[in-house]
Amino acid sequence: MYEGAVQDLIDELGRLPGVGPKSAQRIAFFILGSEATDISRLAAALHRVRDEVRFCTICGNVAEAQLCKICRDPRRALDVICVVEEPKDVVAIERTREFRGRYHILGGAISPIDGIGPEDLRIRELMARLADGEITELILATDPNFEGEATATYLARCVASMGMTVTRLASGLPVGGDLEYADEVTLGRAFEGRRRVTA
Repeated sequence: MYEGAVQDLIDELGRLPGVGPKSAQRIAFFILGSEATDISRLAAALHRVRDEVRFCTICGNVAEAQLCKICRDPRRALDVICVVEEPKDVVAIERTREFRGRYHILGGAISPIDGIGPEDLRIRELMARLADGEITELILATDPNFEGEATATYLARCVASMGMTVTRLASGLPVGGDLEYADEVTLGRAFEGRRRVTA
């Protein structure tokens, strides 16, 4: 549609996840109207991420050293591992300030329709971490969708004979939500995870 560099920029932006053609065009024209210093900072940040960021050798989280800041933190519990799909899930859990153990990032979820099987995830690395028998609880915090459920079920079967407690994050109704808008699966999980109320 556009010529040369502008169309190339739109095409590259359109390759980013969640960026459609109209969003790519809007971002491209925002960049075109930006100051040269702003564009230089953006380019420098992209180069820096490419050159400096790697994945933690223990958990697979993003890091700028061999280990991420969570794996380096001596205050974190060593006997509890929370399994998540992506590094962004770690950020979400950390915001709650409820979990003080370590993480393991799988790098996705089992999805036969997308050609992703257990061998494509960091499951071997997880099993190696569990092999010494020091982990007392494994928390499965994969997404509450078909792929996440399949992944959690697969992992639960893999570790069934290891003698540790395996838990799954509770899921149910969001605070401020209305029952009439909840789907059957969410409402069913809310009933399964109900708690005793004390006066």
